Amino acid sequence: MALKPNSADGRTRSWVQIFIVFGLCCFFYILGAWQRSGFGKGDSIALEITKHGADCNIIPSLNFETHHAGEVGNVGESEKIKSFQPCPPRYVDYTPCQDQKRAMTFPRDNMIYRERHCPREEEKLHCLVPAPKGYVTPFPWPKSRDYVPYANAPYKALTVEKAIQNWIQYEGNVFRFPGGGTQFPQGADKYIDQLAAVIPITNGTVRTALDTGCGVASWGAYLWSRNVLTMSFAPRDSHEAQVQFALERGVPAVVGVLGTIKMPYPSRAFDMAHCSRCLIPWGANDGMYLKEVDRVLRPGGYWVLSGPPINWRNNYKAWQRPKEELEEEQQKIEDVAKLLCWEKKHEKGEIAIWQKRVNDESCRGREDDSQAKFCKAEEANDVWYKKMDVCVTPYPGVSSSSEVAGGELKPFPERLFAVPPRIASGSVPGVSVETYEEDNNIWKKHVNAYKKINRLIDSGRYRNILDMNAGLGGFAAALNSPKLWVMNVMPTIAEKDTLGVIYERGLIGIYHDWCEAFSTYPRTYDLIHAHGLFSLYKDKCNLEDILLEMDRILRPEGAVIFRDEVDVLIKVKKITAGMRWDTKMVDHEDGPLVPEKVLVAVKQYWTVGGNTTSAQ
Repeated sequence: MALKPNSADGRTRSWVQIFIVFGLCCFFYILGAWQRSGFGKGDSIALEITKHGADCNIIPSLNFETHHAGEVGNVGESEKIKSFQPCPPRYVDYTPCQDQKRAMTFPRDNMIYRERHCPREEEKLHCLVPAPKGYVTPFPWPKSRDYVPYANAPYKALTVEKAIQNWIQYEGNVFRFPGGGTQFPQGADKYIDQLAAVIPITNGTVRTALDTGCGVASWGAYLWSRNVLTMSFAPRDSHEAQVQFALERGVPAVVGVLGTIKMPYPSRAFDMAHCSRCLIPWGANDGMYLKEVDRVLRPGGYWVLSGPPINWRNNYKAWQRPKEELEEEQQKIEDVAKLLCWEKKHEKGEIAIWQKRVNDESCRGREDDSQAKFCKAEEANDVWYKKMDVCVTPYPGVSSSSEVAGGELKPFPERLFAVPPRIASGSVPGVSVETYEEDNNIWKKHVNAYKKINRLIDSGRYRNILDMNAGLGGFAAALNSPKLWVMNVMPTIAEKDTLGVIYERGLIGIYHDWCEAFSTYPRTYDLIHAHGLFSLYKDKCNLEDILLEMDRILRPEGAVIFRDEVDVLIKVKKITAGMRWDTKMVDHEDGPLVPEKVLVAVKQYWTVGGNTTSAQ
């Protein structure tokens, strides 16, 4: 027989059920809010990656976007992703601001036609520059110094034109670089030995060098083993692909020329500058080009000139030039060097070496020289599209005749983390010794996190690296390794100009505006780093154009690391979805609550007329 239920017990159970339901509702509401705030299961995945790193060699297949599923995962679902198509095959080596066809429409005086002439907005390409058929990953350094796959730069002209000078030889499916040059057919090593007898190349005093008219950059390639980092440049001219060969070899280089515009480097940047038969008329235009070298040469730095007109008395017949013309040319150089207060240290054979004084205390007499027009000191680093002048860049002031103007540098590698003189003297507004040291610590932390995400960093896989917004050079300093080099770019719109600081650390870099194409060939860089770049250029120019330029200069299967605010990276990710890139979002190494995130990308492998191969 059924028992009659107790009404009091029923009421009690009803209240308990209501309480339980209410409690569960509150629990799930709080849990949902907690997960949306960035905590939860995705959190533990990201934290585990931060603590222990990924186990795979390239971008891991974990879903880094868990925390942003509501933001990132749904982006674009209601909008069609814009897909960028390959450019026609004729653009395989396209350099937008050094386009040969456009160059020929400009005057040839003073090499104006070889300077930067970028396309107008309506002329810009909105397609993906393809790699040549058969393109392969370059050899790892140091093998790349001597060998370049033929398919990567299939141009044989230099093997014929420069055959007797030992620049380059074609052997089967590779180019071989014996290390020769116009002025050093017996090899760059022996030539550098001659220079080292006068210049302190081996003790860290000379760390940064500039090679003007570099050819295939063998001088810079062989200085690397002596811990000297060389910025090489040459125009895109009749010597087709010379800078491209340099970059394929893993040597820092850009497309450039000494024409009418200042070089895109800060004042007092280089420990040594070099011209080996570079065909630059040093004595012309009232010594304008030598004065520009003087601007970028550090006090106490060296300038090397080898080839005409040096030793003209013995060589004028071989050079097929009148001796009177050569004598006049050398005399003009000597006169400008004297005006600049350079001391001639050496002349033997076809090599001459001058040294810039450490300050102007011994050069007071030139202030009374009518030919010594001085530039404004505050314009020494104002170089972007600015015309060269025939004025002399003044030294920073000193308090004694032995003091190095601008501050003395430590030998490398000590100078990499020593306080740069421009910071110690307070010359960079808003940057103190403390902020500099804090920045170094931050970038050591960031780079350690990058290495956990991508174990190939510093393995030799990435040789040519680009930092698009270099700041104080902390990224490059933390990465410093004999296996790689970093091109540090100082955006011309950056709040602080710190490129001089970067050079004082023994690193190299260049001024550039990312609203325009970079002065390099396609497929230059193995790894690109962009910290805060897209926040910086927000509303300045089309972010799509910047990303397409990054694609142009990135090698197939190369990697990109973006570090920026999450809302900016969401926009970047959406654009790259149509660019044949594979991407992953990861949290800041300090956890998911930090609004700054990291987006990692890998460019898929594809070539002219070929299929795409995903990096995943």
